[in-house]
Amino acid sequence: MSDLILHHYKSSPFAEKIRRVLAFKQLAWQSVNIPPIAPKPDVEALTGGYRKTPILQIGADVYCDTALICDVLEHRQPTPSLSPPSHKGLARVLAQWGDTTLFAAAMAYNFQPQGTAQLFAKAPPGFAQAFVDDRAKMGGIAPRLRVPDATTAYKSYLRRIASMLEDQAFLVGNTPCLADFAVYAPLWFTRVNVSDIAGILDATSGVLSWMDRMAALDLGEAGRMTSADAIAVAAAATPVALADEVFQDDHGIPLGSQVRVHAESFGTEATEGELVAATRMHLTLRRVDARAGTVHVHFPRIGYVLQKI
Repeated sequence: MSDLILHHYKSSPFAEKIRRVLAFKQLAWQSVNIPPIAPKPDVEALTGGYRKTPILQIGADVYCDTALICDVLEHRQPTPSLSPPSHKGLARVLAQWGDTTLFAAAMAYNFQPQGTAQLFAKAPPGFAQAFVDDRAKMGGIAPRLRVPDATTAYKSYLRRIASMLEDQAFLVGNTPCLADFAVYAPLWFTRVNVSDIAGILDATSGVLSWMDRMAALDLGEAGRMTSADAIAVAAAATPVALADEVFQDDHGIPLGSQVRVHAESFGTEATEGELVAATRMHLTLRRVDARAGTVHVHFPRIGYVLQKI
């Protein structure tokens, strides 16, 4: 059984990003289905507060945010690589744009009334409003684009993506890279989950062809695991010994301090614990949970706030 455990739900665009990366790297994994909205007690047993989707669990180590998860999977399976050899920086910057600016415009467009009606057509009574209320609570300081403004931006971004694909199969060359998976995710949501308004994609045929190539990555069949079983895996494991990496002290907070970490904007629920690593790329907190035992929760540095308690 694979030790890679992905906590996710089917319609999550960021979960789709990681599912495609797992397919690209042909990695076996275990699937834990989690609720789309709070409460998420089993997720919070592992993370201590962070509740954005997805999270990746490996034993008693929990990785938050898809940017960091991609780095973890790249380290686990270096080939095929997510980083084009001569354009690593470009791929990262473009992926960050996909995860933030593009994502915000696309999802504001996707959640217009017609899209929302289709998305929740088969949901139980009251779920649509519960979802909207939940996302409003997670919003933090992130502004929400109005639908007309989002539509204008989304169309413009699609044209820019199309221009990148004029002479190559993928965004930074002829094989998928980090950028492709980040940019694909919100467009996938439009095409698959709110197809009634997916006509916005039709003006950029090159983008549709690229999406077909991304969709052709075989997802395979993940193993199934309950959230209770995943928590038991964490409780029975010990966090992996931390690598001897340079401590990057940008906050004046020494290792061993009690701290909280939260996202800068959307999904600002904080995780509290002991700061045990702060490298140039990530932060690691040690925390103890009554059900999950001692776990290490890892965050990327970019996009997250570190504060001493």
